[in-house]
Amino acid sequence: MNLSMSTGYGMIAAAHVAKNSKDGPVLASAIAKEYGIPTEYLLKIMQQLVRAQVLRSKRGPRGGFSMAKPAKDVTMLEIIEAVNGPLRGHLEMSEQTNKAPFSVKMEEVCYKAADQASKVLAKAKLADML
Repeated sequence: MNLSMSTGYGMIAAAHVAKNSKDGPVLASAIAKEYGIPTEYLLKIMQQLVRAQVLRSKRGPRGGFSMAKPAKDVTMLEIIEAVNGPLRGHLEMSEQTNKAPFSVKMEEVCYKAADQASKVLAKAKLADML
């Protein structure tokens, strides 16, 4: 499993918003400044979290980001997949090798590992990280 820097930034942003949105919407610029993340880059990541319904955004002078649902209902898997895409991709090794037994077995192992990782991340709630 390869987690990108973007995914890390998404996890930081979601955690920061969850911790600080009690006082109202959180500005992306404040998160960027506190953690040394480029603001424009962070905004794109946070918009992905909005599309995945992890965060909510509000424009205007009193705008910013807040949680779309309680942190206890947000999983690490949701955050990762919102930014990085599905954890389990399609390898296509067996098709490429005309279903050679070694490639079928390799795919099975990879899919099993991805499924186990997904289960662990689906149980890990954002609220538990705070």
